[in-house]
Amino acid sequence: MGSGYLVSPLVLITNTLFDLYILLVVLRFLLQMLRADFYNPVSQFIVRLTTPPLRVLRRFIPSVSGQDSAAIVFCLLLIFSKFMLMRMLSIPVISIGGVMAPIGSVSLAGLLVFTVADLIALFLTVFLVAVIIQVVLSWISPGNYNPMIGLVQKISDPILKPMRKILPSFGGLDLSPIFATLALLVAKMLIIPPIVYLGNF
Repeated sequence: MGSGYLVSPLVLITNTLFDLYILLVVLRFLLQMLRADFYNPVSQFIVRLTTPPLRVLRRFIPSVSGQDSAAIVFCLLLIFSKFMLMRMLSIPVISIGGVMAPIGSVSLAGLLVFTVADLIALFLTVFLVAVIIQVVLSWISPGNYNPMIGLVQKISDPILKPMRKILPSFGGLDLSPIFATLALLVAKMLIIPPIVYLGNF
């Protein structure tokens, strides 16, 4: 067996662990920014897992306009560390928002640009998934409430509410999720490739 026999499982484990924790920090930032219910059990779970490192970072990184900038810096540090570890594992290319990024051949500055692109792509993906989940939940359990539904609604509202103000009513049919999904997909297609391209220099 070649040396790649153990590399692929190691990359999978590394990606999964990093991505799950980065997602938790992003969700914490969004829930705090959107003033979600922090007494929600899901919110409490996220807070417990992300508070220790953020408490340390907040000693050096002040909030900006009332937002938890330490959470954003922590996400960038985690993503950059993940990319560096993947370089050590001789992974030449990764996908960032559907765009292939050559992490194995760029400079550290380029890797930092890829880090920013990956974080932006993650934010757009979180909004996109929240919109899709809310649509599915409205079909299978309309009117019901649980802690997860409340948080999903809180995350998707900044995307869906402006769409509902713009779009006319079609006989009671809410088309805002369709257009919101389309807008998020187009945003990802327009925003991520130029940033990844910039990182190649």
